Amino acid sequence: VTLTGLGLKIANGLVMLGRGNLMLTLFFTMIASILLGMGLPTTAKYIILSIMAAPALVDLGVQPLAAHLFILYFGVIADLTPPVAVAAYAGAGISGGNSMKTGFIAVRLAVAGFMIPFLFALDPGLLFINSTIGHTLLLIVTALAGVLALGAAAGGYLLDHTKIHERVILMISALALLTPGLLTDSVGIVLLAGVIILQKMRISKKVKFA
Repeated sequence: VTLTGLGLKIANGLVMLGRGNLMLTLFFTMIASILLGMGLPTTAKYIILSIMAAPALVDLGVQPLAAHLFILYFGVIADLTPPVAVAAYAGAGISGGNSMKTGFIAVRLAVAGFMIPFLFALDPGLLFINSTIGHTLLLIVTALAGVLALGAAAGGYLLDHTKIHERVILMISALALLTPGLLTDSVGIVLLAGVIILQKMRISKKVKFA
């Protein structure tokens, strides 16, 4: 992928596809960074994408610091994504597990981490850029709650093993919390709190009948 230049060509094409639409550009920049992660070290990935993708993100209104941090973040997290999940494969080598399976499990467990760059790209207040302390604290709290909900939905465990309907609710909660806005944050908190209450009630019943 790297030696033939295919990764760079695909990455460039993906970034060009998203031009004019912020969410698409962010998404394709993420994919491009992961593709380049199949053979390039983090620094090289960052240099290439900072030239290729960062200007497009800045033109669409993303703060320069947030744009470059977005690229760097996915340059690092690319080490988790198969088929060339360097970090996951190293862990599999130590544990003696299946390397590919370990890579996919790593992605599932880290899925919440994939959302963080989108948060600070859409609202740089999370990086203390053009924001008040109160607004930044609110963003941090809702981001943590969203990551918790998404991690529980992907991992299948919160206070107890999650049922199918609880996973769906947690996923909706995560999407709401990770979408900037007071209304969406409120909906997300209510849904997350509802699942926590349900699981606490279920745990109490288990203890009572144990």
